[in-house]
Amino acid sequence: MEILIFILISYLLLCFSLQKLFVKAGKDGKLAWIPGVNFGHWSALTGRSKHFAWWMLFPIVNFFIYATLAIDLARSFGKTSFWDAFLSVVYTPLSYFLIDRSNATYKGPVAKLEKEYNAQIAEAKSAGDNLKVQRLIAKNPYRKSPTREWVDSLIFAVFAAAFIRMFLIEAYIIPTSSMEGSLKVGDFLFVSKVHYGIRTPMTVAMVPLLHNRIGFFNSESYLEKPSLPYYRLPKITPVKRFDNMVFNYPEGDSVVLTPGRTFSVYDLRRRGMLNQVPPSDIISRPMDKMDHYIKRTIGLPGETLQIKKGQVFIDEQAIDLPEMAQFTYKITSTQGPINTNTLDKIGVDIHDNQQANEGYYNLSANEVEAIKQMGNDITVEYIEPSHMDNYLYPHDEEHFPNWTFDNFGPIHIPAKGETIELSPENLSMYGRVISVYEGHDLKITPNGIYIDGEIQTSYQFKYDYYWLMGDNRHNSEDSRVWGFVPETHIVGKPLFIWMSLKNSRLADGIRWSRIFQSANKK
Repeated sequence: MEILIFILISYLLLCFSLQKLFVKAGKDGKLAWIPGVNFGHWSALTGRSKHFAWWMLFPIVNFFIYATLAIDLARSFGKTSFWDAFLSVVYTPLSYFLIDRSNATYKGPVAKLEKEYNAQIAEAKSAGDNLKVQRLIAKNPYRKSPTREWVDSLIFAVFAAAFIRMFLIEAYIIPTSSMEGSLKVGDFLFVSKVHYGIRTPMTVAMVPLLHNRIGFFNSESYLEKPSLPYYRLPKITPVKRFDNMVFNYPEGDSVVLTPGRTFSVYDLRRRGMLNQVPPSDIISRPMDKMDHYIKRTIGLPGETLQIKKGQVFIDEQAIDLPEMAQFTYKITSTQGPINTNTLDKIGVDIHDNQQANEGYYNLSANEVEAIKQMGNDITVEYIEPSHMDNYLYPHDEEHFPNWTFDNFGPIHIPAKGETIELSPENLSMYGRVISVYEGHDLKITPNGIYIDGEIQTSYQFKYDYYWLMGDNRHNSEDSRVWGFVPETHIVGKPLFIWMSLKNSRLADGIRWSRIFQSANKK
């Protein structure tokens, strides 16, 4: 609410400051207060058609249009320095207020005048009048110094790159083996932020082109305040089953960084390790600055999911297994240890198999068949994961005992607008959804369940939720560990692999066969 008030006040201040400059330029000041009309006359004052302002209606493009108008109106009043341009973009009302206070006069529509001046230079060059060309260039009131040209170009390049990364496409690297064998460690992807709807920024103060860390300073790259509310533009395509999805780690709002990996506070609490962490080491992150994860969409909003002996069932119907999905197997041979070079040739990623020296490997069905063909002395045994106390979602051994990666559920995935009856049992399943993802004050007392101070027996969900799993089914921390992925956390849809390095190291070689392959294969 505070940020909406800030935006409203800023717009009113903009209209007020525009009124002052409109009057100075000989226009009726009242035009500055009419939404839409004010931008048309603003465009005209800079030397452009009033229709130029229609571009303000186009998302993303309007940022560039606004910056152009803000700078050019300041230039039309003779304010041409770098800092004049900077302030005009950063906070236009203040810039225009200072222009009015400085008693600057309107010099004319700068875009039109600059175009006419450049036309004179071009005409002189065409006529071969070098003296006139030199004179015009020397007196050019719109000319920038070489340093200014470089600075402006650099700022524009950073702004454009940050803008593209923020709204359109972002590069992403596969850091772990949870998606083996469809996506491998060291795959570099381009991810579209448009397909599932552009999520507008929430974190305002941040270092451009960085996600959440400044490596050199070992610190976060943003300030949590001020912030904007969640909003998503219309999507091109809905999230479909088996889509790979990049999203913000749902438990990533409070984390502890270690040299090996990032742990959520909730994960450490479940492991009984949180008391070993100094409070100063806990980092709070807003939603759009939580770590990026990539998994495959398995369950959709409103569906009921269950896993039986590794087979996923949706609404009691078995669904296909991704072709390259992997499970853990133990390989033994009567002839001694398996030659890992031979396994590497048939596609087994040895780096992903930390227990390879004990004969344990994460393998796809095709790899299992290929290994069995290596000789009659080879035995390939499927290893079923064991139960781990309180490790799997919803971390409630009393109501949901003995769940494993292979035998899990049933669990119902919330859908927007769906209503459930509340009970102590399903609160362990949906309590985080209600309190964290949907922002309500949830309290459980002997007298009943209170939401935002009022006793409730049912709850209606505000957002859609998804169930995502890694293709490396026995070696993936996914929804089976941390639960549902809210639609608010969706970042984008992977498009294709633009580079692939073995073990994420150039020294280990490039996987040429993976370059420009789809990053969304089933």
